[in-house]
Amino acid sequence: MLARCPERWAELAAHPTLGPAIQHLLLDQAETQALEDAQLRAAGADPDSEELSDDPAPALSEDLLLACLPALCLPELTELPNPQVTARRTLHHIAHRVHKNPRLEALAADQLHAAADALVTRGQLLSPPEKQDGDRDFDGRILRLAEDLALLSANPDHLGGSCAQLACLDQPAVVSPAPSRTLIRIIDNVDPDHDRPARLLERHSEHRRAQALTALAANPHTPHAAVTDVLDGLHPAELAWIAERAGGPDWFLGAAAAVPVAADEDDDVLRLVSDDELAEHADPAAVLQSWLDSPAAGEILSRSEIYRAVIKSRHHTPEHLLQIPADEILSRNEPEIALKTLLDRCGRNADRWAALAAAMTFEYDEEKITFGELLDSLDSVPASTQKS
Repeated sequence: MLARCPERWAELAAHPTLGPAIQHLLLDQAETQALEDAQLRAAGADPDSEELSDDPAPALSEDLLLACLPALCLPELTELPNPQVTARRTLHHIAHRVHKNPRLEALAADQLHAAADALVTRGQLLSPPEKQDGDRDFDGRILRLAEDLALLSANPDHLGGSCAQLACLDQPAVVSPAPSRTLIRIIDNVDPDHDRPARLLERHSEHRRAQALTALAANPHTPHAAVTDVLDGLHPAELAWIAERAGGPDWFLGAAAAVPVAADEDDDVLRLVSDDELAEHADPAAVLQSWLDSPAAGEILSRSEIYRAVIKSRHHTPEHLLQIPADEILSRNEPEIALKTLLDRCGRNADRWAALAAAMTFEYDEEKITFGELLDSLDSVPASTQKS
């Protein structure tokens, strides 16, 4: 409805009753709606007509932005309960508004800095983080907080504390996938550098820690020492990403390039090679075992492709399969390879087949049992129950 009457936005934003709601809507939606409208016009435009500007005028004038400043930092949310959650979400919402309306960085700098300080303090957002089992958004919360503070804060202590939180995150698991004829044919033509560590880091968005640190380094209020302390603990692929793709301030790029690397150290990338390359190793089975033993096999974003590479390899052994989660073998990757083992284990024992069916109700968020543990559970069913 507001989109139909932009000429009344200033009047509505100043309305004594409707004003706050209108200000929130304009800050959150005006630029998004303007972009969508421009894209629709471009899609339906005559190819011979004058092209649309690549940098269209903002939907909100500077005067309108100033009129919306009372709503900018969401004062209505100040006293909500559960401050650790509400403060974090409020800070992220404010940062989202600034991303949508970049001129706010200059127009409301003092207001944004004060709001960021108050939210960090009230929500205790820089308390030492403790990762709970099953908390899949732990890294995401720390990364979003770092990005938001890099944009909104001018407090050196808070910015340095966010750097310290980044240093506590687990190292990324960087995996170069097993070669695929189709993938090679497509990717090699489009992106010949797809196997570089920096590019591999981006496959599962694992470059975000380096990206957040770059944003913190670009904030002139961030202590340089806090940033360099994080650099010293980064994965080699993260340092490569900073060198190739970050584009941060010169002092930051120089500090990243100066991080010492042992002369004999590789790039810490787990490379899943083809069966032909495995055959050139003295012990291909040992190479497959090293893949299963690698830290990457414990990471949710990389473990499935490691398991898939092991299962599909002609060099795998029964011992390899016993270590892999049962659902990877029975429901995702060529279950026929386990058929003979299951036939030998269950035979004509109806109770064992029933136990197998019950054990295969794999839930997404439950702890995975290995194929070996599944077979062991079948052994607890008496072998004497036979049905013809």
